[in-house]
Parts: sequence; C-alpha cells; structure tokens
Amino acid sequence: MSKSDKTTSSEEEEVVLLQVDTGDIIKLKQILDETVANTFLCENTLEGHDPRAKNIGLTEDHKLNNIKLLLMTTACLFACGAQFSPVPFPESRPILGFCCAIYFMLSGVLQFIQTFIDKDCILLTKAIKDGETSGDNLKKNPNLTKYGLRVRSIFPKFSEFYTVRIEYQGMEDSPFVKQTWSVGQFFDKEGMFDEYGLQYEVEALYRRFESGKFDKEDDGKAKKD
Repeated sequence: MSKSDKTTSSEEEEVVLLQVDTGDIIKLKQILDETVANTFLCENTLEGHDPRAKNIGLTEDHKLNNIKLLLMTTACLFACGAQFSPVPFPESRPILGFCCAIYFMLSGVLQFIQTFIDKDCILLTKAIKDGETSGDNLKKNPNLTKYGLRVRSIFPKFSEFYTVRIEYQGMEDSPFVKQTWSVGQFFDKEGMFDEYGLQYEVEALYRRFESGKFDKEDDGKAKKD
C-alpha cells in the first residue's frame, strides 16, 4: 500500500466527536434525541465509521408531522390575511376577527397535539415489511409487520439519567422495552459525545424489543447502566 493510500485510509477511519455544553440541558436532550432517532432510520447508514455504530434500518412515519405542518401553514396564511388585508380599517374588523379566531383555533389544535399526542415521543416509524427482519424474530414478534414503533425519551430536569422507551404506535396497552443510562456514560468531562456508543446501546435495546423480550410496568424503574 502506498503512502497516499495509508493516509486516505487513516482519514476514513478517523472518528470526529461532537463537543456539547453539558450544562445546557435543552441542547443535551436535543443531541441525545437526535442520535436515538438516527439509530432507527434507514437514511442514516453508519458503515465505514466506528465498528460499534449500527443502523436498524426502519422508515420514519411522517403522517403526524405532515398534519402539524399543514396546520401551521394554514395558521400562517390566516395571520398573513389579517396583516395584509387590502380592506382599510375599521371596515376590515370582521376580516381581522375571523382570521385571528382561525389562527388561535389552529394554534390550539397544534398545542393539543404537542401536549396530549406527541408527549415525549421523538420518533414514529412505519411497520416493517416482509424481508426487512429475520424470520425468527417475526415468529416471536409478528406485530412488527402490523404496527409501527413509537420511540419515547425521558430526561427529567436536574437529572443525570436519560431513558429511552420503545413501544408500538397505535396499539392499546402496547408491550414495551425501556432502559435508562447515565449521560456520563456518553460524555466526558470536556463534553465530548460518544455518539456511536449511544447508538450501540439503543440498537441493543431495539433487538430486545424485536425478539419479544418485553418489560413489565410492575418491574419498577427502568434498567440502568
């Protein structure tokens, strides 16, 4: 191998770590949530990087996000109608009142979705198609081809523990798996983030769900590492 080939090879194997201000809880949770979500998606292939990094290869379900975008766009159109109405004031009062009422109504619907439907959800996926997972796992867990997944995360204020929970989307009393980690497991004292380490742990949690090894509510607290 030539010197230039060795240099290129070493550059490809180099892993660049993200540095995060661990005192910024909002940013910290955002980074953790994005990493967890990326672990599930087929658009984020991790080949050629850290050998621990794995990609589950599911497809994100954008239906709810599209509904929210449609509501937000419609609300903005009514706001623009109120702001740029060609009818002079005070003749435009009925138009302003109607546009404002619709805007606040749509904003209320969005808030309702965010509070009572989204909750702590960070990702929705589509059901697995035949051939996308092993036959043994489909026998143990046939619901994988019927339901998509709802991935949730919990990171309480002033806590070091981050929890990921996987369950079925749209199934009442869905079985689930969850696990809790200390964020110190993935960040050093300088805030360098071990992204692939978290992805490896999340991938292992999903494999437990895929094989049908579910947790129970009366098990108490989520397992901690």
